[in-house]
Amino acid sequence: MPLFEYTGFDARGKKVNGVIEASGKKLGLQKLREQGIYATDLKEEKTVRGEKAKRSLTLFKSSVSTMELAAATRQMATLLGAGLPLDETLQTVSSQLENPTLGRTLSRVREEVVRGESLHQSLAGEGRVFPELYVNMIEVGENSGTLEQVLQRLADFLEEQVRMKSRLRAALAYPILMALIGSGVLVFLVTFVVPKVTRMLEDLGQSLPWPTLLLIRGSDLLVDYAWLILALLAAAVFAFLRYRRTERGRWQLHRLALSIPVVGRLNLLVATSRFARTLGTLLQSGLPLLAALDITRNLLQNQLLREALEDTAAAVREGEGLSAPLKRAAVFPPMLTQMTAVGERSGDMETMLFRVADAYDHEVELAITGALSLLEPLMILLMGTVVGFIVMAILLPIFQASQGIG
Repeated sequence: MPLFEYTGFDARGKKVNGVIEASGKKLGLQKLREQGIYATDLKEEKTVRGEKAKRSLTLFKSSVSTMELAAATRQMATLLGAGLPLDETLQTVSSQLENPTLGRTLSRVREEVVRGESLHQSLAGEGRVFPELYVNMIEVGENSGTLEQVLQRLADFLEEQVRMKSRLRAALAYPILMALIGSGVLVFLVTFVVPKVTRMLEDLGQSLPWPTLLLIRGSDLLVDYAWLILALLAAAVFAFLRYRRTERGRWQLHRLALSIPVVGRLNLLVATSRFARTLGTLLQSGLPLLAALDITRNLLQNQLLREALEDTAAAVREGEGLSAPLKRAAVFPPMLTQMTAVGERSGDMETMLFRVADAYDHEVELAITGALSLLEPLMILLMGTVVGFIVMAILLPIFQASQGIG
């Protein structure tokens, strides 16, 4: 049955928009009037509802940010807590969203809910917007009658993810900008300014000091063989990407990502924090441990950590607890295994996992702040050394020429 996108006003004169399913335009207008909506625009949507699987397997990335999804989730939790039915909640939230993609998606979800489908089944067909973790938690909330609380936890979880990413971006913004500007200035000096100055120095007809000769040779190399350097860089990047797609290459690179001094530790702490927070959120929402481990494993990018969780899930399936197989894996930091053991004994696993996530988030933030406090002066020192060398290489022959004239 065709879908129609509509824009109009409700009985209170408030502007609304969404999607409705009808066999024709006239029937669609009639259905809207029955809902108390007076449409000013109604046009058929090209997307076919029956192809939900195709929508979820699309190659295009979602145009909905984590922050927008968190805000919509928080609104739904608030409206449900205020006593609104689910269909009115979805309609209200979808009509208030600034992101049209998320608004249309929630409108489609509402139409399915009105037809009798459960919320998690409706969300599962919108895989571009709602990840597996989101859908599974909603299913648990519906089955346990705690949908409002689950939505609150989801909003908290998504907002914490946004806060962590924002802190990392803010911390890295200045060094990255400084590196880009500094590299651009150096490339400009070496490729445009230095060749003109060195030609003038060569015209003096005097022997040049070794810094000047080194600068001239380096500048000539960059100018004359720029195409070859770019081609080699492109070939190296292509070979790296090809190697990364192989099973062996992916495994080796993921192992390297965890073994690099300082950086490897940070990668492990970030992955462990995400694992602990996600697992704690799923368990707090009532999801069984095995199902929660399967979902959490799929969220991790590192192959070594995913294999460790697969072995852990297999051990849990055979009747073991969580802490013992995690300790045998010898991949995750000791605090995780210690706190999970405490959680198993106390029966409060979720709280222990959240404490692990908070502790590692704090450690990562401190480590990045400390590293950046050292990186910034090192970058300034490096750029100053390079620029100082260029200036010295240019001024030395000029001083020699002035002394010869004197």
